[in-house]
Amino acid sequence: MSKGNTGLPSTTSTPVSSSILVPKNANETGGVKNGNYLPATSSAKVTLVEFGDYECPACGEYNPIIKQLLADFSGKINFVFRNFPLTQHANAFISSQAAEAAGLQGKFWQMHDKLYESVNDWSASSDAKSIFIGYAQALGLDVNKFKTDIDSSAVKNKIQNDTNNGNLINLSETPTFYLNGVKIGSLTGNYADFKKIISGQL
Repeated sequence: MSKGNTGLPSTTSTPVSSSILVPKNANETGGVKNGNYLPATSSAKVTLVEFGDYECPACGEYNPIIKQLLADFSGKINFVFRNFPLTQHANAFISSQAAEAAGLQGKFWQMHDKLYESVNDWSASSDAKSIFIGYAQALGLDVNKFKTDIDSSAVKNKIQNDTNNGNLINLSETPTFYLNGVKIGSLTGNYADFKKIISGQL
């Protein structure tokens, strides 16, 4: 089972280079457009980065918290999702492929949410790809294009690049969050606590 964050936020972390956390060109990284970046406004003071794994239970628990934060701080937060599929999760990498392939058709975030919401349906499957193709159809994607993109080098390289960047900063668990380049050392899983951290930066 993947590790999750518990406890109080750290205030002693050394800031990480933005080139590791945030793509140099947020709209096109590794050949995959709009794959992991939810822009707010150019004046947003906060950039929240998550390294996540779609098969990780803790990541799934944090997804609605992040969605609520983005709604409550609409236009004030830039949110970046970086893939960090853990090796102990058999379908983690292919689920990241599904999200990035959907992103090539402008539906990254819709697939992102679907993967978390339905993890119990595909995490133990021996043919998760077929399930993801069904999700692509339900989301109104071009299914033939999705089938090609999910196995493409561009998609796989994008995920590997995210993972490599996570390894550069010695990540060992998901989800791991960075706020304006500083690691949030641990969280309680409580929305109010996370909101307080964001408010403090604003």
